Amino acid sequence: MMKTYCEEILVRSYQTDVNAQMKPSAILEIMQEMAGAHAEMLGIGRRYLLPQNLAWVLTRLEVRMERYPQSGETFTAETFPMPNRRWFFPRYFVFRDREGHVIGCAGSMWVLLDIDSRKMAKPDVVLPFMPDNSDLTAPMGMPATVEEASGEAAADIRTPVYTDLDMNGHVNNTRYLDWCCNALGIETLRSQMIRQFAVNYNQEILPGQSVRTELRRAGDAFSFCGFEEDRRHFDVGGLLSARA
Repeated sequence: MMKTYCEEILVRSYQTDVNAQMKPSAILEIMQEMAGAHAEMLGIGRRYLLPQNLAWVLTRLEVRMERYPQSGETFTAETFPMPNRRWFFPRYFVFRDREGHVIGCAGSMWVLLDIDSRKMAKPDVVLPFMPDNSDLTAPMGMPATVEEASGEAAADIRTPVYTDLDMNGHVNNTRYLDWCCNALGIETLRSQMIRQFAVNYNQEILPGQSVRTELRRAGDAFSFCGFEEDRRHFDVGGLLSARA
């Protein structure tokens, strides 16, 4: 049973920003694809789950970056699941440069979704396929709960467009970081990087739904949250630091 999965990543220009460094959402795209690839190798990927009306859904993640890889740079990404916590499945990632130095890490939490009911499904169907990784060490703790930053809220309205949606029919998990970066703005992210961020996915956003977003800033801390009336759909929070 394949306990870990590793890929060598070449940073493409379309994955980068105005600083020629990887966008935060590009890191999430790599995490999403690697999690899917490893699940397929373990026999619990999309091809196995769809006939049972099941799908993996991300509920929470946290990413910490010492630096973002540059355009044309090659780095390695390694991922592995850790023992499940009842209905929740932790999966971790470690990013290393060509010399083997750790440049970032991430933790994520997944659940099985019943596609018809849009509710969590029992984990029993995948448990026999999960590797025993109790001997491995996670690079960080469990993904954090996002807390709203203090400060006045800058509000906006978002309605999903074609490029926001994925094959599961809802806003893709990576898009929330793009929304957040757009709210932080070009000038902020030209001089600063998001060195740590967490995302809590509370409820999916479907086509036709409009959400009110609120960006708050307090020094280096920020939060970016989405609501439909009083219902909270997502929370993004993190810390900025000067780019090297």
